[in-house]
Amino acid sequence: MTDTHTVRHRTKRRWSTLARGRGPQADHGHEEVAGRYLSASVARALADETAGQVLDRLLAHPPEHTEILCVTDESGHLVGILDLAQLLRLPRDRPVGQAAHRNFPRIHADSDQERVASMALHHTLVAVPVVDTENRLLGIVPASALLHILRREHVEDIHRFAGITREAMRAREAIEEPPLRRLRHRLPWLLIGLLGSTLATFIMARFEHALGINPAIAFFVPGLVYLADAIGTQTEAVAVRGLSLSHARLGSLVGGEVRTGLLIGLVLGGLTLPGVWLAFGDLRLALAVSGALVAAGAIATTIGLVLPWVLDRLGSDPAYGSGPLATIIQDLLSLVTYFLIIAAVMT
Repeated sequence: MTDTHTVRHRTKRRWSTLARGRGPQADHGHEEVAGRYLSASVARALADETAGQVLDRLLAHPPEHTEILCVTDESGHLVGILDLAQLLRLPRDRPVGQAAHRNFPRIHADSDQERVASMALHHTLVAVPVVDTENRLLGIVPASALLHILRREHVEDIHRFAGITREAMRAREAIEEPPLRRLRHRLPWLLIGLLGSTLATFIMARFEHALGINPAIAFFVPGLVYLADAIGTQTEAVAVRGLSLSHARLGSLVGGEVRTGLLIGLVLGGLTLPGVWLAFGDLRLALAVSGALVAAGAIATTIGLVLPWVLDRLGSDPAYGSGPLATIIQDLLSLVTYFLIIAAVMT
């Protein structure tokens, strides 16, 4: 085994070289990438160093960040990580390379910061190691940086949902720009809503005969539309916050939201059915309203999840379009479903 003096000298020389390479932070400027938060002053060890040697060196020359111990080979390639609690429990004569976790996530300096934070949450990491294209250790994204990224991304998602675009400059412009420019950004989506409301009027007119037979059918349209909007808005809030952090496939997320919407609709419909039946003495009307609520729940949750994702993929800010567009789509589909159920049950 290599003697202690040689190991310490070799490790210290490599540390000095890498510490001078702290440049990725500056190279990436203000980009939202991992390199912006990279720190090279981290706890490192060679795989053949013993736990006692590593602890003595860290106590004598503590690095800036000690969240995890990064274990490398002779060439600086990252082979594993070890948290300090595990290091303290090791026998002093045991090589750290034998105890290091080798199946762990790592990132590159140009990885998106949102992905870094999401990975840390998913794998319960207090720091994330950063490597180059040849798996040589560059440093870590420390815990303090991960907290900063999480807060930044959370605030950014809230801003997007509130109608503020991603960039800080554009966010200020959205509220400070002249009224005519604000009108240009917002009006197109509201015109789509106006068109949708016109279609809703035609849908109501299409079922004029059913409304003439039983005017009570129209009494439930406002409540049905409101509940569909409320369910959809709630889903949009969850989607904006969760899509950036979830590792699940979109299809799986949609399936879960559809089932959730059906359960919401079943609860609301179950509560509505006896009330409508007792108030109007018409079981068929009560069944139609309850069935429409069940369908509206599934429709609203699906639209509320999928639409922000689609708009984002198309390069459009979901904050401007998802609210008005989702509202009119949910309203139209809920109305069509309601009147189709009315036609099937009451005629």
